[in-house]
This record gives sequence, C-alpha cells and structure tokens, in this order.
Amino acid sequence: MATDIFDNTIICSKCNEEMKKVSIAKNGFLLRAVVCPKCNEKIIHPVDDEEYNRYINLRNKEFKVKMRQVGNSYAVSIPKEIVSFMESQKEMMNDMVRLCFEDLGHVSLNFGNPEIDELNEKANSRVVKAREVRVVKNGKPVLHSKQFYDSAHPEKTQNKIYRSDDYGK
Repeated sequence: MATDIFDNTIICSKCNEEMKKVSIAKNGFLLRAVVCPKCNEKIIHPVDDEEYNRYINLRNKEFKVKMRQVGNSYAVSIPKEIVSFMESQKEMMNDMVRLCFEDLGHVSLNFGNPEIDELNEKANSRVVKAREVRVVKNGKPVLHSKQFYDSAHPEKTQNKIYRSDDYGK
C-alpha cells in the first residue's frame, strides 16, 4: 500500500515549526492541507490541488448542449467530461439533485455535498433581491417597477409595474 506524504510530520520551511493538518473549503471543494501555526504558511495536498485545478479548467469551459422533450418533461444532456469529473469526486448517478429556477434564463443544478455545504455555510443560504425602477419623462413619472425575489420562498416573488395612468394607487 502506498503511503501518503501527509502521513508524515511536515516542518515549515520558513520558521521550522511543525505544521498542523487542516481542511480548507474552497469553491465547494474540501482540500487537505497543512498550516504553520506560527507564520500561517499553507501547503495544499498535491492530489487535492490537482483535482481542484481540473475543476477550475472544466468550470471555465462552455458547452453547447441540446434540450429534448422526454414525455411531459425536458432533458438536457450533460457532457461526459463533466460527468466523468463528478464521478471521480463521488458516485452519484442515482442520487437526487436540486434543480432551481434562479432567474430569467438561469437554471441551476445542485449535486450538493452536505459536508462541504456546512463548511461553506451554504446549507441554509438564501438569496433575496429587491429592485425598484422609476422612469420619468418631462418631469412626470411614466413608469414605476418594483421587483422582489426570495430564494427561500419563490412563491412570494413579486413584480409590480405602475404606469402613469395608475401611478400612485
């Protein structure tokens, strides 16, 4: 069986202190690392760093995929490159995923990991957006729009538009 370099004592090259093992949450990844308690020097496990860099390269790619109708639903194909990367992280082909309609033209698919969500404090995260727009023409209000969105309660999403004839009602 191969031994892991992090199973050994690692001494900080700057101050000769013994480094302590920690886990660092970064963009949904849980990275093994060692940190010097004296100078705060960090070393990320090389295998975790390599996986994280693969993720960054994959995240920066744009894929064009087709949407197809399957019965009463629609299906979008996920490129094999993405699925292969995800399978190397965790076996998840039969797991449930969270699908959210976040904004006009934006749907998210979440293959959440509760351990990482907790570390990133995203387990109970909530997005609340409010926007108000007023259009004035010749010093008189013509259009007034109020928008409100709450990810925890999407049923309470509101979008009200007032035109000059009913402005102020």
